[in-house]
Amino acid sequence: MRQGIRVVPGSRCIAPFALVALLASGCATAANQNGGFYVDPDSNPAIWVRDHGGDARAAKIRASVSSKPMARWFGNWSGPIGSAVSRYVEAARSADKLPILVAYNIPGRDCGGHSGGGAGSAQAYRTWISSFASGIGNTRAVVVIEPDALAQLDCLAADQRAVRTDLLKYAAREFKLRAPNALVYHDGGNATWVPAEEMARRLHAAAAGEIRGFALNVSNYHTTADSNRYGAAVSAALKNQFGYAKPFVVDTSRNGNGSNGEWCNPAGRKLGAASQHSASGAEMLLWVKVPGDSDGNCGIAPNTPAGTFSPDIATRLIEGR
Repeated sequence: MRQGIRVVPGSRCIAPFALVALLASGCATAANQNGGFYVDPDSNPAIWVRDHGGDARAAKIRASVSSKPMARWFGNWSGPIGSAVSRYVEAARSADKLPILVAYNIPGRDCGGHSGGGAGSAQAYRTWISSFASGIGNTRAVVVIEPDALAQLDCLAADQRAVRTDLLKYAAREFKLRAPNALVYHDGGNATWVPAEEMARRLHAAAAGEIRGFALNVSNYHTTADSNRYGAAVSAALKNQFGYAKPFVVDTSRNGNGSNGEWCNPAGRKLGAASQHSASGAEMLLWVKVPGDSDGNCGIAPNTPAGTFSPDIATRLIEGR
């Protein structure tokens, strides 16, 4: 359910029209294995590979993980957020690729769990998220807003739920205003967390109707098929309750073997489909979670803090064990 801190094929060109304009570079050639998405040269796995070239695992991790497009997560560790985001999207623009970004700084993040933290106040968050959106500006990008923030509302007191929902609504509207060419998605939990009807209500309250859609399975392991079914149910619930449907994207970074019911560094999981445009169900399959980054001091990585890259976790995901 939760994400640790920090961190294709050309035939997919039948993506919806709104995506085609943004993703045209990825549809130019079937040989483009990255599908038009930006490969982060400074992702945690990329840095590890550069620093450990003599390690027997490095070649495998380079081929299967660090060379693939994945999200860059931004939070209170990122320094001045406007300039950090601007540098990242400009690098992607210069490469004519589409960057994937995650905003992860909501106050009370992760309900104080392994990835706890976030902005110190509601006003600090408003300032931060406005600067984040301004850092993107008119550049094209994919953005996932605050993984788990809506699904975890139940851990908050009633008055704090309202505060969080208002902050997410503010975030949606800031991206709409300040980053008009970005494809922006509220996080919508995963296939077994919150009933579809309730998630639709939460998404609507957070102004999902004013952005592109919602993201599913972030940092989790549920299959794409299960996520697609849930996404369709949420979209139908939005239509039934509020008169509009919304598209969705699915995090496939670790869902190759599906879920075993555990979320914190479970054994036996596997890399899923690389970031790509999808012709049915989700409109994009994305590596939102950085494969190999720990969820916390738990599971197969009991001494690896959240967001720390583990070559053992990465190798297990490559091999499915």
